[in-house]
Amino acid sequence: MSTAPGCRALLLVGAVGVGKTTTADAIGDELEGRGVPGAVIDLDAIRRGWPAPPGDRFNSAIELANLRAVAQNFREAGAEVLVAAGVMEKRAARARYEEAVGVPLTVVRLVAPRDLVRSRLHRRHELEPESLTWHLDRFDELTAILDAAAVEDVTVPVAEDPRATARAVLDAVWRGELGRRIDDVVEDRVELGTFKTTGSEFERRHPSV
Repeated sequence: MSTAPGCRALLLVGAVGVGKTTTADAIGDELEGRGVPGAVIDLDAIRRGWPAPPGDRFNSAIELANLRAVAQNFREAGAEVLVAAGVMEKRAARARYEEAVGVPLTVVRLVAPRDLVRSRLHRRHELEPESLTWHLDRFDELTAILDAAAVEDVTVPVAEDPRATARAVLDAVWRGELGRRIDDVVEDRVELGTFKTTGSEFERRHPSV
């Protein structure tokens, strides 16, 4: 099966704790509710292996290899939008990620106030003092790296409600043919009386948000 015409990909980047994975899941729910075939790919999950090879502490090579395979499988299954969440520290890496997903790539940086993220990390790692220290330091380190690298096409502040952040991302990056197609899908479903919001489904999948 060939790639769907007009297929494209979003890569959500940002420092640790800003909500990349949660937002990716919310975008997936939003797309599903709008009738747009797609898939969500957690880059942290597909690169998790140990020990990391020398000189590649974040397993970037295996991440790209796995992304290439997973993206191809989803494209051949009919996905029109691939939503990935992860970290890209250098603008020069954009070409490698776009080659891996196999379709045009838009990079979205999610940002959140430092105090909010630190509070979130304290809750997440309250029983893991060493992990907490690492993540707090990594947030500041990665924020500085991303500020300097400017890898993104657009920056989106996270909202309290992940669904609001998801819609803000879609509004910020989707213009032209795909955006019109999504609007048409929603209008058709409204006319047929089949459109429904995805709030209850999101809450079922993410009860802790």
